[in-house]
Formats: sequence, C-alpha cells, structure tokens
Amino acid sequence: MGNQEEKEGGSIQRRSFLSGSVAAAVTAASLAAGTTTAAAARGTAAGLRVGAGRAAIGFPASLLPLDGFTTVHDDLYVRVLLLESGSHRVALAVLDLTSISAEAIAAMRSIISEATGVASADIVVTVTHTFSAPHVQAASSSAGAAQYVEQIKQATSTAVAAAVQGLRPARVGFGTGRCDVNVNRDVLTADGWWLGTGEAGPSDKSVGVTRFDDADGDPIAVLVNYSVQSSVMMESVMASGDLPITADLAGATVRHVEEQYGDDVVGFFLVGSCGDQSPAFRSKRYVIDKDRKWSQVDAKDAGWILLTVQGERLGTEVVRVAQTIRTSPGSTASEVRLVTDSVTVDTMAAGHPTAPTKTYDFTPTGTAEVPIWVLRVGEGVFVGVSPELSTDTALDIRKHSPFAHTAVMSMLEGGAKNMAEARSYARITYEAMDSSYAKGAAETVAAKIADVLHELR
Repeated sequence: MGNQEEKEGGSIQRRSFLSGSVAAAVTAASLAAGTTTAAAARGTAAGLRVGAGRAAIGFPASLLPLDGFTTVHDDLYVRVLLLESGSHRVALAVLDLTSISAEAIAAMRSIISEATGVASADIVVTVTHTFSAPHVQAASSSAGAAQYVEQIKQATSTAVAAAVQGLRPARVGFGTGRCDVNVNRDVLTADGWWLGTGEAGPSDKSVGVTRFDDADGDPIAVLVNYSVQSSVMMESVMASGDLPITADLAGATVRHVEEQYGDDVVGFFLVGSCGDQSPAFRSKRYVIDKDRKWSQVDAKDAGWILLTVQGERLGTEVVRVAQTIRTSPGSTASEVRLVTDSVTVDTMAAGHPTAPTKTYDFTPTGTAEVPIWVLRVGEGVFVGVSPELSTDTALDIRKHSPFAHTAVMSMLEGGAKNMAEARSYARITYEAMDSSYAKGAAETVAAKIADVLHELR
C-alpha cells in the first residue's frame, strides 16, 4: 500500500493549508473590530430589505496553471447577500472556494463596506469548500497569487454592486427537505479507520432552505444549508492530463436552483457539518475489498456525470422545498441581528494523515479561542464556526436550539481544519488526526452555541 499513500499525499498537502491558527487569528480580529456579544446585542425590529448579487471569478489564460489546476470546467462565483433592518445592515459573502486567506477577506470586507456602508464587523465571509479550486495564498507569495486575489476583488465589487442596486423591501420564509446525496466517509479497514463510503455512519440528510421574496412575493434569493463536502471531482485528473477547476457539488446545486428561477434570483450554498461527510459518489474514490484493504480509483472524465446527477438531485429538492415556502407579508418586519462570541477549547498538534493507523497521540498541548457567528433573521438563525464540524455536533446544536429553523454552518471566515466529535478520537479517524483541536472541543463549542442561541431568543 505504500504507493497508495504517495497518491494521497496531494490532497494532504492542500488540506494542510487550513491551519488551526486561523480560528485564533479570527477571534482577535473580530473582537478587536468591536463585534457584538450575545448579551449586548439588542436590535430593534424594522422593515426588512434584501439585495443579492453574484459575479464569476475570472481565470484568464495568464493565470493558469495555478495551484496545480490547468483548466476551468465551470465558473467559481462570489455571491453577496445584503440584509437591512431599520438602520442596521449585515452582509453575507459566499465564495466557491476551498478556503481563503485573511488578507483576501480583509480586501473583500473593505470593498463590501465601502459599497454598502456595512461595518466590517457585520460582514460574514464563508466558502462552499469545493476542493477543486486553487487555494487563495498571500498576494506577496507570487505574481499568480496576487492576480488571483485581484480577480476575487473584482468579482466581489461586481456582486456587491448588484446587491446594493437590488436592495428592496423583502420578506422571508423557511423550509426543510431531505436529500440523500451525502454519506459518512468513515470506514473501518484492516489498518484502522479511514476514508470511504461509511453507509452505517451518521449522516444528516436534511436540507435547510431559506427564501427571501420581494414585497410582491417574487424570489430574491434562495439559501441552501446542507452537510456535504463539495469533493465529487477532488483530485480527479482528466484523460488529457488536466486538473480542472469546478464549483463542484455546491456549484451544481446552486446552478440548478438559479436556472429554475432565472437571472434575477441568486442562490447561496451554506455548507453544514462537512467534516465527516462526502458526496455519495465521487470520481476519485476509495474502495474497500472483502479483506478490508483500501485502494483508490479515478473515473476521470466520466466523473462529470456523477457531479451533474447529484447536483440536479440536491437542487431539485431545494426548489421543491422553496416552492412550498409562502413568505408572509408580516415577515417584512423581520429583525436582522448578527452576534459574535467565542469559546476557549483545548488544542493539540495537527496531524497530516496519509493512511489509517491504530495508534495516535491526541495529547492536548494548549488552548485557543474559537469564534462563533450567529445571524438571526426573523424566526430563523444561521450559526457557524470556522472549523469543519461533524454530523453529531451539528445535530446536537440543532437539538438544543430554541429556533425552529437553525442552519448550522462550517467554513466561516475562510475556514479551518476539522473539529471532530469525541467518538472520532476513540476510533482514530481521519477527522481526528487532521484536527488541531483536542477531544472535547466540539462538545464545548456546541454547548456555548446553545447558550448564545438561548440568549438571543
């Protein structure tokens, strides 16, 4: 199996970009910016106004190859949602990326703030976590990295301008569906727990849908909250030798939604508990034989049909649910409130797993502050953190939430590596080894979020 470990090394190097230090840096930045704590946040309900915009991130020929990617299969987008309640505005920016640097986030915040008047602390940035996108490195690292950041900034300017132009009285409604295109990725092999198709493991099939309408009841934006990594085409190399850029499952899902509603409606994919979840069908995938030995195969160009079908399936369910939502004229008075807080958790040295193992040292080595974001819109709430949460953690958060519609999000503020639930440490799963957070961190975060939600209620 030695050669198989070398093959997997590519993804490990890309994943190592998401360091555990991101969360600590974000905490310091957000608290320094004066974001509101749960106890202090007390807004006033007023008329709801909403605007949404999107723009593709350009990849001119001079920019490729970049981070190993040689061609573009489908566009990556920046999408901006602008929410206003009375004199208070909040902006949400969602990018079709694996992760994004603090430098690029700061640049985006400046652009959005200048265009909207939204305070920097009231701008939430997140990614869809597609693995088929170049990482956003510091602009100073290379000419290509600098050009890539400029392309993201340009797309942000276009998207936020459209959101401002489209800002209008709105109302909101929520719905929940179910779709089976995700699967637990933890499987037991002869060498320990590893990655694969863990049909017996926990997997949240619920699809959270939020629909914003204008005063006439016509859709402005549709938000999707689903627990899956966008990794259908991750590391899948085409027969030509190309490694293509794609927004993957999140992009295919949102594209289906936007095609159904037309150019005036913007779809947003809010990735949920993606730490232990992968698409049910992947192009480059792990297979386990009868002796529990693991290997990896690549469908190459044939993988695109897997992406298309799963994107259509999830997108179809989103549209079905969205069509059942009837936004009430009374919801125009919906309150918009963004609350930030943080909690201290134990940390450990992050590993770089390339194969399963039956022994591992999870000894805590320190502590870190984990930022928490909570966005309330009327009777719905969107709560998120930087690390990739696992299914059990998200389910626990929703179970203890006083809000009927609770969307749990991972990968905020550019994203961070896994924050596994306690069981993963006992099993020695990929998520636990890949983490910089010690056992118990996820449970501590979930408990803190419950407290924040009850205070906000």
